Amino acid sequence: MFALIDGNSFYCSCERAFDPTLRDKPLVVLSNNDGCVIARTQEAKELGLKMGDPWHIASKKPELKSVLWKSSNYVLYGDMSRRVFDVLSSMVPRVEPYSIDEMFMDYTGLEGDMTERSVAIRAAVRQIAKIPTCVGIGPTKTIAKLANKLAKADRSGVGVLDLSTAEARREFYPCVELGDVWGLGRASVAKLAKLGIDNVASFVSMEPDLVRETLTVTGQRTHAELRGVQCFTFTDAPSSRKSIACTRSFGRAITSFDDMREAVATYAARAAEKLRRFGMKAGAMQVFMRTNEFNDDPKYSNSVTFEIEPSADSFALIGAATRAARSMWREGFRYFKAGVILIDLYQAAELPVGDLFASRDPEKSKALMTALDAINGRFGRGAARPSILAGRADWSMRRGNLSPCYTTRIDDLLTVRS
Repeated sequence: MFALIDGNSFYCSCERAFDPTLRDKPLVVLSNNDGCVIARTQEAKELGLKMGDPWHIASKKPELKSVLWKSSNYVLYGDMSRRVFDVLSSMVPRVEPYSIDEMFMDYTGLEGDMTERSVAIRAAVRQIAKIPTCVGIGPTKTIAKLANKLAKADRSGVGVLDLSTAEARREFYPCVELGDVWGLGRASVAKLAKLGIDNVASFVSMEPDLVRETLTVTGQRTHAELRGVQCFTFTDAPSSRKSIACTRSFGRAITSFDDMREAVATYAARAAEKLRRFGMKAGAMQVFMRTNEFNDDPKYSNSVTFEIEPSADSFALIGAATRAARSMWREGFRYFKAGVILIDLYQAAELPVGDLFASRDPEKSKALMTALDAINGRFGRGAARPSILAGRADWSMRRGNLSPCYTTRIDDLLTVRS
């Protein structure tokens, strides 16, 4: 038995957890460079704000003057997600994160009423992690996710919906449009509409042979899952990754190679951190840079992909990335975006133990990276870093209303006064 817990307006809830002045007010969180709306509270939704609305346009509308906004603070959101995970792990046998704000829980074999358990879990997450949530329950992941969506739409305040029984599903399925189902994209919904299938009840009643003729394998699995046949199980280990990317638009146009070198080095260092977090090494890299295609500046875009000695060493990856950037750099352009993508990833155990031709001592490299990660884990990202990253980084993305990193930076801890 599965349950899916989802943070309500998660990014906004993280902001509200530490700033009481934001509560019960329309609030949005903006994308990189304070571009568009990526999270909004119910109060903001009721004012007509939609996901993806450009903020420079929306903020000028008189009816939206009361809306408060925050720059995205992914360090804070990631740590709050970890806190939610810790609470859940203390209350159920297994927890599987699906995204930063959604996690599947394993209810199999647990005694007692599942709805009551879910209510208790919601209360614990709200009390300890300060995040409001909704919970959906079902015998498959697809049903649990659908139940969660319906629970979130319910304004009764219960925040929990149990679709574990066939009777409960028969009650709700006729009212749910296919576009609300996890695993059915627009193309699949359009194909089904041509057959007169427009809700979950009619989709579930389709014969499997007709589903097989009409949809992809994913659609067939979704059909089976909605009928209560489990196709997606808990995975104790994260799925293998094909690539790790760190790309950003700049807060201002870059016109000097010193700034570009620092930007590319920063992205390579952050990608290396992610690589080590997954216990992997990269055997190839892609580096790109480009100008803004939507203004009147002269256009230039270039990328280079190349093999590297399999590594997760920040210094090695920074060196490879900056050399590639140097080869692509052209004077006279206003660069808008750059990025580093690590590909051809291996688990460390899949590689040979020793390499006679390695350019860096593997043991010294591992010890140095372990120390670097430990220092940054304790004192915050950037506490220790390669000297090439010591610049002002005024090219970095605009974040005009960034909240403090309340939970990950000592200087940003809240002070309680009696």
